[in-house]
Amino acid sequence: MTVVLLAGGGTAGHVTPALATAEALRSYDPALDVEFVGTATGLESSMVPAAGWELHQVAAAPLLRRLSPQTARLPFVVLRSARSLARLIRRREVAAACVFGGYVSGPLALAARWARIPLLIHEQNAAPGLANRIAARWAWTVAVSVPGTQRHFPSSARTVVTGNPVRGDLLRADLASLRPRAMAAMGLDPDRRTVLAFGGSLGARRINDALLEATWPNPASVQVLHVAGARDHARVAAAWAGADPALLVRCEPFLEDMTQAYAAADVVVCRAGASTIAELTVVGLPSVLVPYPHAAADEQTANARALVDAGAATMVADPDLDGAGLVAAVAPLLTDDTRRAEVATAARGLGRPDAAARLAELLAAAAGSRPATAVEGRP
Repeated sequence: MTVVLLAGGGTAGHVTPALATAEALRSYDPALDVEFVGTATGLESSMVPAAGWELHQVAAAPLLRRLSPQTARLPFVVLRSARSLARLIRRREVAAACVFGGYVSGPLALAARWARIPLLIHEQNAAPGLANRIAARWAWTVAVSVPGTQRHFPSSARTVVTGNPVRGDLLRADLASLRPRAMAAMGLDPDRRTVLAFGGSLGARRINDALLEATWPNPASVQVLHVAGARDHARVAAAWAGADPALLVRCEPFLEDMTQAYAAADVVVCRAGASTIAELTVVGLPSVLVPYPHAAADEQTANARALVDAGAATMVADPDLDGAGLVAAVAPLLTDDTRRAEVATAARGLGRPDAAARLAELLAAAAGSRPATAVEGRP
């Protein structure tokens, strides 16, 4: 059986596209054996086995932007992990590898070069990181999520636009049909407009505080589905207890079923991570994006800008977000049905629901399983 090795870890934003691609690979060619590389501490350590895939654990370390003892140790950690992965590639006779970001992607990219197997890089963000720009020099293909990202890579790199893979359950969901059941399950009012707000598994304090400060012009017509994050939930839930009783609020630390949350939402307020952007565009939801200001290379601002330029979202800089600013950005979308529909259509126009299938096709071709048909490449 032909083995393909995937690496994406540290955050759900790296793991989720890798899992979506693995699922697509299994459908595309059941003869391919998909395995994962990850760390013992990242989210991949739980998410990958839970999805039924084998995970090979290796050591990895973050690339910090400041001098520290950890920075000095980084080259040794990377080299040691790369050597271990090169041995794994030879032992398992791996035919191709694909990296999706996260600390372990660098070691696998280097190991693929040493073992002389095709390497695919999947770049989720509009502004790629340094590690991917370096590895692109020997990659078989660089798959990008956003048109225009190609210009950030060396001219010698073969780049294709695939989009960012989204999990299959979301792609298969009929959100319109699911909406009444989602509303009932979460105790929401089907006659109100729903603001869905979230900031990742730990939450985003800036978004949380702005929601708590917001004064809605007609609170009886609005409801907030607030995923505050595990770190901040107790504080936020206590604050909501004293909020305007006319406003309906459902506050949760985390939601396992985001498909249900999307089905209930009319407008989304969130960060601008690449996986979130991919999901918003696939389901076609209007959004107010608040890019995380400390992301590497300010990648979230670049992600948000791609949607704003297409008329698919509104962006508010993190330092500028407060209650009044949030209401000013969200309220027009809640009250103007035509405007909301236009933004939703623009968002859906950017969606690439076939991203996982396109990436699976490229990986199968790299592994020698099947030839790839035409895929949109460098303009």
